[in-house]
Amino acid sequence: MLGMMQDWEMRVSALLDYAASEQPEREIVTHWADGSETRTDWRGLRRDALKMVQALRRLDVYPEARVATLGMNHARHLTAWFGVTGAGCVLHTINPRLFDDQLDYIVNHAQDRVLLYDAAFQPIVDRMKPRWPTIEHYICFDSGEHAPAFEDWIGREDGAAFWSPGDEHQPCMLCYTSGTTGHPKGVLYSNRTNVLHTLAMIAPSCLAIEPRSCVLPVVPMFHANNWGLPWACAATGAKMVYSQVNDPEVLCRLMEQERVSHVGGVPTVWFSLFQHLDETGADLPPFKVALSGGSAVPYSVVERLMRNGVRVMQAWGMTETSPIATVTWEPPEWDDMSFEEQVAYKSSQGRQVFGSEVRVVSLDGGGAELPHDGTSAGALQVRGGWTIRRYFGETDDATGGGQWFETGDVATISPSGVLRLTDRTKDLIKSGGEWISSVELENAAVRHPDVLEAAAIGVPHPRWTERPVLVVVRRPGAALSEEDLCGFLSGMVAKWWLPDAVEFVAAIPHTGSGKVSKKELRALYRDYRLPA
Repeated sequence: MLGMMQDWEMRVSALLDYAASEQPEREIVTHWADGSETRTDWRGLRRDALKMVQALRRLDVYPEARVATLGMNHARHLTAWFGVTGAGCVLHTINPRLFDDQLDYIVNHAQDRVLLYDAAFQPIVDRMKPRWPTIEHYICFDSGEHAPAFEDWIGREDGAAFWSPGDEHQPCMLCYTSGTTGHPKGVLYSNRTNVLHTLAMIAPSCLAIEPRSCVLPVVPMFHANNWGLPWACAATGAKMVYSQVNDPEVLCRLMEQERVSHVGGVPTVWFSLFQHLDETGADLPPFKVALSGGSAVPYSVVERLMRNGVRVMQAWGMTETSPIATVTWEPPEWDDMSFEEQVAYKSSQGRQVFGSEVRVVSLDGGGAELPHDGTSAGALQVRGGWTIRRYFGETDDATGGGQWFETGDVATISPSGVLRLTDRTKDLIKSGGEWISSVELENAAVRHPDVLEAAAIGVPHPRWTERPVLVVVRRPGAALSEEDLCGFLSGMVAKWWLPDAVEFVAAIPHTGSGKVSKKELRALYRDYRLPA
């Protein structure tokens, strides 16, 4: 016997229908690279997305065809999110920071037929065109100089169209991982998984996005499903503010001008924002919620945000989990915790949200589940309603429905369910048969007021196998020495965790998704010789 309730397909186009019906005049604001600003609203965005459905059909692009975007954050890109998926096609957001060989691979692997791009990326398009034989049509978001302009392309249509119907399990979006080893891998989201993820995001215990909210996603639209923020804002009709450039001065002005309540960005966003505020003497804009992820948020960043009355929601997840799997939602004992305890909790990766499960298993490959005692570190696994089952293009079902996905992270889980990442499995430093967490060493280092960024890697040692070297970017004008920093760390980590050397550099390399590139660091220090 089955239940006797109605079937209602969970498709992302229904999210835009809701926003255009319930909050039609809520604005979507774009600050463009040339300094100009444009405004539309949910009703106008729906009209333009339906025009895009017509324009795609005129190009003979039909459901399940892949349509790629190479763009930063702006309303036209947002229109493409709903126009492509509303046409039943698959939106493939391309990271412009990838290397040419990676760009070559992912476009051909996805078999993209259309590319919409920002004029700023014209050099990439010109360079890669001969290597992208599957792309039949190029549309430029903000210029008509080298390709049809987006506004002209959809402007020929009247918007008298309908969303493509279909099953909620049909694909709607394709994101590729950054590919730190081997080729990038494609994660193919369905309409259903994105809607389920959206319902988790807008809950009060997660981001509490509501119709009164004004959301500024600093995280790029090509990164990890844009953290699901476009879908969540449509589901509530929240106001959205986009900036095509991530300049901290511009972002601060937009936060003040548009009365932003929610900001989403990786830790480097907060670093640059605080540096700007310190240099100018300005106050932190009065936003209410800071969503951060991508990599661990240092204690000092959490503390500064919280002292300014900001609700910090650190999340853990990955492209393969749509991306949110755990969030630092406030536990029942929150009001009885000291400020320092609250900051420490918010500096963790939080607890699983309903619809996502996490566990840690032994690192020896046996797969034994480890206890939730806060000290047993193991390989982190995840499963749930919006977690990947297999990568795009794979024929064998490597993980299987309901089976655990190997994340590549090392973590502990406390008795109350608090997740703390200690490292990536490939970034652990093994010294004398014992593991040193590069992440915990880095987090301790960035608590020093003169440290802007830090990364720890293991280098070969004749006796201990590996020893840590700490690569550090000083804050501008700081005169921090190796002795000073090691003295600071000695009160925070075990003595045998202290780095054997500290290298001060102007910048630390990052991956295309903004994370520290340990792979590149290890290559740079491949022949490093520790001091005697």
